[in-house]
Amino acid sequence: MKILKQTTLHNGKAPFLPAFIGTGFGSGYWPWGPGTAGALVALLIWFGLAQLVGPLMLQAIVLVLSVFFYFAGVWAADRLEPYWGEDPSRVVVDEMVGTWIALMAVPAGHLYYGIAAFVLFRFFDMYKPFGVRHMESMGHGTGVMMDDVLAGMYAFFVLYIFQYIIYPIVLPIIYCYLF
Repeated sequence: MKILKQTTLHNGKAPFLPAFIGTGFGSGYWPWGPGTAGALVALLIWFGLAQLVGPLMLQAIVLVLSVFFYFAGVWAADRLEPYWGEDPSRVVVDEMVGTWIALMAVPAGHLYYGIAAFVLFRFFDMYKPFGVRHMESMGHGTGVMMDDVLAGMYAFFVLYIFQYIIYPIVLPIIYCYLF
């Protein structure tokens, strides 16, 4: 269990821009699973972009979004901590970045792989295996963001291994036995 340090919280309203970025354009205010809502917003943005641009452009845009919102997320989380405390559940920009990292292993606009990326990312984010929880101990905005970056990387690698190693080997074997 993570021990939170005692901080004095401001009673005022959090500044608009850090709150808008930190809550993933407001999705973090969703009362039932704000992290899942933030990850879903990222999936919908990716899927929408996949309908508008080609595969290489989609990869470039998602990479730029991931890097930009990583740094914007660190900044926003640092600004929001005095108002909402350390790593509040409504700060979901980290889930968006983690989802985009996982989606970089997905063929452009592929619905089933996109859903698999979403589910795998949420799995690694919630269960925090293999050092993901340790990333939170970095503290402040960096700690908020890094656990989801690592969870996104785990989801990326699982999807990549399945898509390019397991699937091409297993499918022909299954096909040979069925036909």
